[in-house]
Amino acid sequence: MLNNRILSSIRCYLVVITAVLALSISVGGSPAFGQAKPTSGGSAKAPAEAAGKAKIRAITAFINLDRAQYRQQIADTVKMLKYAQTLFESRGYEVQTLRIATQPFPEYTKGLTTEQAVAFFKEYDALAEKEKFAASIGPAMLNAGDNDAQADLLGEILSNTKTLNGSVMVAGEDGVRWNAVGAAARVMKKLEDAEHDQGNSRSGQGNFRFAATAMVPPLTPFFPAAYHTGFGHQFSIALQSANVVAAAAQGAPDLATAKQRITDALANVAFDVQQHAERLDRETGWAYMGIDLSPAPLKDVSIGTAIENLTTQPVGSSGTLTAAATITAAIKDVKVKQTGYSGLMLPILEDSSLAARWTEGRLSIDALLSYSAVCGTGLDTVPLPGDISMEQLALIVGDMASLAYKWHKPLSARLLPVAGKGPGDTTEFDNPFLVNATLQPLERVAGKP
Repeated sequence: MLNNRILSSIRCYLVVITAVLALSISVGGSPAFGQAKPTSGGSAKAPAEAAGKAKIRAITAFINLDRAQYRQQIADTVKMLKYAQTLFESRGYEVQTLRIATQPFPEYTKGLTTEQAVAFFKEYDALAEKEKFAASIGPAMLNAGDNDAQADLLGEILSNTKTLNGSVMVAGEDGVRWNAVGAAARVMKKLEDAEHDQGNSRSGQGNFRFAATAMVPPLTPFFPAAYHTGFGHQFSIALQSANVVAAAAQGAPDLATAKQRITDALANVAFDVQQHAERLDRETGWAYMGIDLSPAPLKDVSIGTAIENLTTQPVGSSGTLTAAATITAAIKDVKVKQTGYSGLMLPILEDSSLAARWTEGRLSIDALLSYSAVCGTGLDTVPLPGDISMEQLALIVGDMASLAYKWHKPLSARLLPVAGKGPGDTTEFDNPFLVNATLQPLERVAGKP
């Protein structure tokens, strides 16, 4: 039954994607886009003075954690991260977070009971809070054939800690891993139920720190998906640059001009950041692995606004998918060392405009998946009614995984079921990275009439 549902979804996506790819290839001269605010002479130069400066969302270090000496490892890593923060801040960049990601946690919890593993990660969680870094412990079920007990352990770890991040890999080169799909859905419900039982249903910290990931490579700086598989001693950079994209897109007379403006504006930032990152590489011996150029939003620093600047229509209207393809193509044309997703991301509850469009019923999960076929990260911070079943969550995760495998691209699903709330209720998250929105009926969420 699950496979039939997925095949049906993919057929729908293929029809949409075929049409969009043809449209996005010929974006130059599209008169329907950007006509409300034309610029004089059609110059391809972005209005940089309106953009504001991009921020560094994260400097993420990758380490090969050894439980026997992890405290010294963390001390050395934090020292490097703080030096990196000082360097970037001296060049005018605000650094929002310092992060540390490890190899997949099952590799360094072998031989431990569940109780011993949870006790260790409680200590690690406390250390992260004390030293003020965000921590990812990597994925469960990274490889085909991994036991789903890894996912169950991850659920225990995340439900008993405050800051740690983790994921379950639900698709790889071998295809969609249906046992991992089900395991990821199980983790989501466990985290929802645990928060509700603990009286923390307002916090949003449980599933905000977890994602089902598909085809996501090592070394992305974005959480919860970050991990590595090598020797570590590496770092990468994530940007908050939705405002740069929005300013570059505003007033463009056509899509070709908008695309070039976005590329130029992001390149101005990315090459400068890369220059300083390469200096860090030389001075510290930590290997620089690249920038994830996904233009992350944060509340009013909105990628939804950037899309609406391109289409002059609310996000979710006709033209949104073409705008998503245009922005992603612009990102790919920036010739810096890229890593991670490096595509448009549409995190519903991290973006004020997107949250408003969700509340208005203009967006659905199926719509977000269709946009993901031509852009970035999949289903991110999507609010769902608390009575959604594990089977319904698995269907959503399976759709995402099937799309990722079909197009061989990194996608993830960070779904936020809200215990005790149903359609028409407003979320009450107190997470500083989230805005609130109205929950939609599951039928509308899934794009059904």
